[in-house]
Amino acid sequence: MCRWIAYTGKPIYLDTLVTKPDHSLVVQSRHSQMNYTNSGQRLSTNGDGFGIGWYDKRASPGLFKDDLPAWHNTNLNNLCHQVKSHTFMAHIRATTTGDIQRSNCHPFSYKNWLFQHNGHVSHFPKLRRQLQLKIAPKLYPHLQGTTDSETFFLLALTYGLVENPKAAMQKMVAEVLQTLNQIDKKGVLNLSCAISDGHKLYTLRYSHNEAPMTQFVSTDASCLAEFDDSKPRIPSGSTIVVSEPLDNVSDKWTKIDSNTFTTIYRNNVTTERFMDD
Repeated sequence: MCRWIAYTGKPIYLDTLVTKPDHSLVVQSRHSQMNYTNSGQRLSTNGDGFGIGWYDKRASPGLFKDDLPAWHNTNLNNLCHQVKSHTFMAHIRATTTGDIQRSNCHPFSYKNWLFQHNGHVSHFPKLRRQLQLKIAPKLYPHLQGTTDSETFFLLALTYGLVENPKAAMQKMVAEVLQTLNQIDKKGVLNLSCAISDGHKLYTLRYSHNEAPMTQFVSTDASCLAEFDDSKPRIPSGSTIVVSEPLDNVSDKWTKIDSNTFTTIYRNNVTTERFMDD
């Protein structure tokens, strides 16, 4: 499974979260602490590619992705040291579906939207054709890779992500579950997603027939530096969402409940129930 971070608030350099913390995303790419396979085995490395998407003054986001491990790419360190952003997300990949190739690395983008995902769906090779036939014809040419994640994103766009992100994700999940149940009623769908249009940040934590992927949020400016002033601080009025905390100060991070959809805007964090039983 994958690891990711998402940030929104006052502009900061990307390295504040991606490379500098004790348990930064790059560190997690080699030494993840909370990443487990379906069988319960800890997966410590996420070396199947990485990506960063960020917003600055233009509507469309910047995007940098590679199929190399995050710890192996010196360009990543240089970029993160120079680029500043008010809203960004970053992802390190441990593949369960799709080859190790750049087009399969997250985040995925469409116009001003970014999407990244940790999780999976059972039997995706059997589901792929039926699900992708549901993608709107105008969006289908944007399908470049072979992952379930990119298919989920394009389905959500088809179902109105731009107008109503929560409703679109609900429709997407319902479509995937309906298709999955035709093959295997005990099949698994697991979604820990971050989505942004450059103004708001949305996250989803949802699972079906499996324990959910981990997801945490912090609005505490000292969440990275409580015991060490040399560590970076995030500006007050900012929010970070992560797959696992970026240091060991656990009381600064709040676990996001399962089956919830979270909207973050100007440091207002609103969490709603996602799907009815």
